[in-house]
Amino acid sequence: VTRFAPSPTGYLHLGHAYSAILASDAAAKAGGVFLLRLEDIDTTRCRPEFETSIYEDLAWLGLDWPLPVRRQSDHMADYAAALDRLRELGVVYRCFLTRKEIAAASLSAPHTPGEGADGVIYTGPSRMLSDDEQESRIARGESFAWRLSLKYSQDLLGENFARLEFVERQPGSNTEQIASAQPNLLGDVIIARKDTPTSYHLSVTHDDALQGVTHIIRGEDLRLSTHIHVLLQRLLNLPTPIYWHHPLLTGPDGKRYAKRDKSLTLAALREAGVSPAEIRSRIGLSI
Repeated sequence: VTRFAPSPTGYLHLGHAYSAILASDAAAKAGGVFLLRLEDIDTTRCRPEFETSIYEDLAWLGLDWPLPVRRQSDHMADYAAALDRLRELGVVYRCFLTRKEIAAASLSAPHTPGEGADGVIYTGPSRMLSDDEQESRIARGESFAWRLSLKYSQDLLGENFARLEFVERQPGSNTEQIASAQPNLLGDVIIARKDTPTSYHLSVTHDDALQGVTHIIRGEDLRLSTHIHVLLQRLLNLPTPIYWHHPLLTGPDGKRYAKRDKSLTLAALREAGVSPAEIRSRIGLSI
């Protein structure tokens, strides 16, 4: 079981086509199932016209998937339950710091933590706020995020924390190798927010398990996230799929394709008369 899980925050481009076709072809070759999932938890940026375009673009490429399509915004209760489980385990905490405050603090730190997929890496507070302090700040209307504590996770898992691993398939081959998961590369990531009971990390990990996804094919830019997802899988007692992180496609200028490049969206290419076969040729995938 493979899946393609775009966010309807813009129109799909050639990079999306590459990832979707890879996942669809892999499922077809193995006699499996290709799923489409919409990761639309960002309600401020997701728009209906982008969702409609996703269906149209993928159908035009010749892909098909079982219905209904899982839309994450319809399942917030599922993610809230997963968050509650992490709270019961004692591995998440409220963080009232803004990204700007975390970035400023990192500049004065003796060892700069660097940046990850979610911005400046936050290695955790010097001390945890008491329950009274937290309730007082909540009463004042202060915003907060739920962060996954690597320290508490390590305390809970013990020596198994250092043994976290996943199977990774090498691009362009059937060779698989065991890779060590290193959550410390990302620090204490955001798992949910004050008004949103989830995040990319939590919802994608939950849904991949719920939908029985066995092979995750996604871009190299999400490799770091895999380390956190493997940790969440262990904490929530979920299976760990096989991962395949494919290279990112770039344009003639050497820059990766992005949703802001409107002339290279699949919708624009389709309207310009480009065929699905030509799309496959452009991205280096044969029919």
